[in-house]
Amino acid sequence: MSLGPDYAIGWGSLALINAGIAQGKNRSGLNWFLLSLLFGPIATLVLVAFCEKY
Repeated sequence: MSLGPDYAIGWGSLALINAGIAQGKNRSGLNWFLLSLLFGPIATLVLVAFCEKY
């Protein structure tokens, strides 16, 4: 079983979405983009559940 280009597109899209959410919460979009490339949905969970807007 190989991971096709669809998987990479989805993972990259999630990273971009997380960067946008982070910027909306006054966090570094670039840092969250890079974290999301490494950790994917786990980074989304942390960003949405534990990072408050300030």
